[in-house]
Amino acid sequence: MPGENLSRDEARERAALLSVDGYDVALDLRSAIGGSETGTRTFRSVTTIRFRCNEPGAATFADLIAPSVTAVSLNGTDLDPSEVFDGSRIELEDLRAENELVVDAQCAYSRTGEGMHRFVDPEDGEVYLYTQYEPADARRVFANFEQPDLKAPYRMEVTAPEGWNAWSNGVGELVDGVWRFAETKPISTYITAFVAGPYHYVTDTYERIFEDGTRLTVPLGAMCRKGLARYFDSDDVFLVTKQGLDFFHDHFDYPYPFGKYDQAFVPEYNLGAMENPGLVTFREELIFRGKVTQASYERRANVILHEMAHMWFGDLVTMRWWDDLWLKESFADFMGSFSMVGATRFTDGWITFANNRKSWAYRADQLPSTHPITADIRDLEAAKLNFDGITYAKGASVLKQLVAYVGQDAFLEGARRYFKRHAYGNTELGDLLSALEETSGRDMGGWARSWLQTAGVNSLTPLATYNAEGRITELAVIQEAVESHPELRPHRVAVGLYRLSPDGELVRYARAETDVDGPRTVVAELAGEERPALILVNDDDLTYCKIRFDEGSLDTLRAHLGDLTDPLARALCWSAMWNLTRDALMPARDFIGLVLRFAGQESDIGVLQMLHAWARSALTHYSAPDWRAEGGRLVAQGALRELRLAEPGSEHQLTWARFFASVASADVDLQLLQGLLDGTAKIDGLDVDQELRWTFLEPLAAHGRADEAALGAELARDDTASGKRHQVRCLAARPSAAVKAQAWAQVVESDALSNALVEATIAGFAQPSQRELLPPYAPKYFAVLERVWEERSIQIAMHVVRGMFPALLDSPQTLADTDAWLASHADAAPALRRLVLEARDDLARVLRGQACDAGA
Repeated sequence: MPGENLSRDEARERAALLSVDGYDVALDLRSAIGGSETGTRTFRSVTTIRFRCNEPGAATFADLIAPSVTAVSLNGTDLDPSEVFDGSRIELEDLRAENELVVDAQCAYSRTGEGMHRFVDPEDGEVYLYTQYEPADARRVFANFEQPDLKAPYRMEVTAPEGWNAWSNGVGELVDGVWRFAETKPISTYITAFVAGPYHYVTDTYERIFEDGTRLTVPLGAMCRKGLARYFDSDDVFLVTKQGLDFFHDHFDYPYPFGKYDQAFVPEYNLGAMENPGLVTFREELIFRGKVTQASYERRANVILHEMAHMWFGDLVTMRWWDDLWLKESFADFMGSFSMVGATRFTDGWITFANNRKSWAYRADQLPSTHPITADIRDLEAAKLNFDGITYAKGASVLKQLVAYVGQDAFLEGARRYFKRHAYGNTELGDLLSALEETSGRDMGGWARSWLQTAGVNSLTPLATYNAEGRITELAVIQEAVESHPELRPHRVAVGLYRLSPDGELVRYARAETDVDGPRTVVAELAGEERPALILVNDDDLTYCKIRFDEGSLDTLRAHLGDLTDPLARALCWSAMWNLTRDALMPARDFIGLVLRFAGQESDIGVLQMLHAWARSALTHYSAPDWRAEGGRLVAQGALRELRLAEPGSEHQLTWARFFASVASADVDLQLLQGLLDGTAKIDGLDVDQELRWTFLEPLAAHGRADEAALGAELARDDTASGKRHQVRCLAARPSAAVKAQAWAQVVESDALSNALVEATIAGFAQPSQRELLPPYAPKYFAVLERVWEERSIQIAMHVVRGMFPALLDSPQTLADTDAWLASHADAAPALRRLVLEARDDLARVLRGQACDAGA
């Protein structure tokens, strides 16, 4: 893996030397079918690159990761592949002012989701292909200059097995047995794409007439494996797609620039989705095989719109290097929610953003690896790790505040100028700031220094004094920062005052917006108001901060959190309570008590699902070990109670059923799950479909109630790709030393499993009820880290390093072992050390939380 790295300095040097006029890429994918399933399977890749060099006589290199190269030709001169190709680079010397490079290579199909991924459907034996490149895996499919600022147009062609269809970024046509695709606009290597196979494909059309009378017609397509076709609700996908295109045309004033708009839902996908222009790829789990809640449909709509926003932020205008990854990801994350709320049926999307996306950001921003939104990305390995909660969710949160700071009209006008000024080009931070300064009239330099170029999250706490009549004499907002990241930032916030109504509801009766700047800011507008039961700083979620409470507000929430009538305010308070728990300022059992008391009143299904996830985490990680059994009993009882109380057939009932299964451990609870599976038990309205069956089977397997034969029988019932992933996870969850040894060997000592099955095995390996089986794997983990990092692809290595860390061995000894590894491996790959440091920090936080809970 280290030999495949590319540094920022190397990229800058090459970009200063070269400009690329175009690519011709021809792939022969007929080798995807037939032959043995063992060994390395390859395909032919022939690439012609036309490029210029502004220093004739200079040398550079092209990128290619391939098992072998058949031929290399530079300006008509044949080069010896054994002399110029080292497995990841092709050395090019004595360049001319104008050059043509031709590379004929045998590239490898992937089973890790990187490059050209090949999947064999167990249901019908059909083979499906797709590509995934970001940040730098196009070089696994064709020779190129793999960096975002060497954009070029592409002419692609694919020779595929008979009966297959093929897609790329441009419109395709089958001519004499070869798929030829229309030349693209200038784009970066990492967003070129191919999809090929017997996919189920449906079409539609988007049309738009602009004010000047011009008409835009965009062919729409959506595809999935044939085995998922019966579940594919393409009408809803097209509906959200058209709503998004309307919204972005209304707000961006720049017509969609890439011709067609295909969306491919593909198997064994590592990401949520990828914004390849004209051919967006998604994980196929966004096609739902069973009943799901509206939160799942909202999540899919958000992903569709996030990727669509990239057509402008990221594809049309692209960051120069990965330092400015935020220029596309932060904007797409913000625009995903902004457009979803403004254009679709999911009008409560900002609640999900506040409760879900920002919790990801808060966690990432408190890790030792936190970084400014505009990060220092020295190489590709660092870039791979920076697709994180800072770049996405914190960046989106900061942009949400920027809209409040400069105004929505000025913000969008700045975006419009940015697109038009830099179309098909590459940009840096200053390019966007200059456009925003023009449209807002504000100095963006200070804002950028505080929000984009420093790390860490501030805490905002209200401090109020009252007169004898019980009215506010002064209300101040206290801003704090941690010692390691002491920056105090300007915040545009709303402060809400809430009181209990006669019918017991907690309602807002006063609100003021203000600019918080420095350690103490007085909110003069609220002086004279009656004493509130709750003071909510950052009401309406305008800024990015950790919300804290005064003691009176905390007391109110302990008694009345579920009585808050405003769903966004309620979500913000839940998030703040969870942050208190993670910061060891609230005992885990107290947070669990709040969930058991008030979660049944939660109307927003996405918030409810987050509460369940947080409650599981509080129980598994943050509660004192000697209280876990009691806590588990209370949580399971509470979940079953709410399951039985939920409206039959409702999404709340389904959500409580899934939560109950995830915490069930007592004999009576496991018997109920078994009865729901075999039909001897029933809960009115609960439809136990295939997906829910697997949900119930995992705890049964983890507690020794479902053996290999039972899981095999279930796979026979659901002999699909999804069923196989579920079965593999359940097999690894069984409570046996032999099972754990086998799972460890499959993930760590072998590369036979695909990326999806590696993930499934890791997900089943460490079970909270099986801590006694895990001690042998802590020393093994630290012993193999460097070997795994060196030998496996970065995606699989990240899965192993994160997923197999002994987090459930939550003791000071594990912390000491982690510190010892870090101390003795100071020269390990920085990206590897980052992952271990993050796991170490999570463990230290857990131990502090357990100490807090033990003192409750």
